[in-house]
Amino acid sequence: MSGALWCAANLSEGRDPEVIDSLRTAAGDCLADVHRDADHNRSVLTLVGRSDAVLDAVLAVAAVAVASIDLTAHHGVHPRIGAIDVVPFTGLFATQLAEAVEAREAAIRRLGLMGLSVFRFGPLPDGTTRSLPELRRGAFSSIAPDAGPRDAHPRAGAVAVGARGALVAWNAWIHGATLEATRSIAASVRSPAVRALGFEVQGATQVSCNLLEPARVTPKDVYGCIEAALPAEAHIVRCELVGLLPASTLDAVPEGWWERVDLSQDRAVEVRAASLGLTPG
Repeated sequence: MSGALWCAANLSEGRDPEVIDSLRTAAGDCLADVHRDADHNRSVLTLVGRSDAVLDAVLAVAAVAVASIDLTAHHGVHPRIGAIDVVPFTGLFATQLAEAVEAREAAIRRLGLMGLSVFRFGPLPDGTTRSLPELRRGAFSSIAPDAGPRDAHPRAGAVAVGARGALVAWNAWIHGATLEATRSIAASVRSPAVRALGFEVQGATQVSCNLLEPARVTPKDVYGCIEAALPAEAHIVRCELVGLLPASTLDAVPEGWWERVDLSQDRAVEVRAASLGLTPG
């Protein structure tokens, strides 16, 4: 592998600072951003670098996660199947999906050797595609692991490893709406381009979104959809970008909206990549 990748590794720990520090340290020079959330009990480590370096960083982080995170004692509002829950590889530049698939396959083999049950998502070897929600619903029932043991690790569970295009994770906090209403709002904004769930978090509720076509359906667009669906007594109190985003998404949002939806120039993955000497070609 000779290209460049980014990987927003999702770990099932957002509360213990010592464990999170250990995960950060394991990521090494590839670490570009850390996001932690106590309500979700989840951290997202964004790794950026040459493909081999990102793969090595993922494996180092996974080793710490397996040693440090016990899912039998885990509580958080976000769904999860493992200590190192989701490992999505994305080509840093638009032409590199093949590089992401190659990294995914290498990670699947090596994570399986660590004793984890590993499931792949994204484009599959048979030409079909498996989404992450499909994987979560079918893991260990209709979908068998692609590597590793057939049963989940007793403490660390399983891991979903994928190859995908750019995705933006973005959340909106709501005051004045019940959990039922928030789940209804989340359902109303779902589309082929937006995945959304409603959660109860400390002092508020939250619509948690994955934007699958973030240059076409942006955080600003989803903000407007959520606002239009709010009960009369409710309002959005803040927004949150989780990790980094592609510059094309930033370019698609008027600058006057950036602060409201928690975007900024220095959160573009290309900016972080350039600081590491990574450029197209």
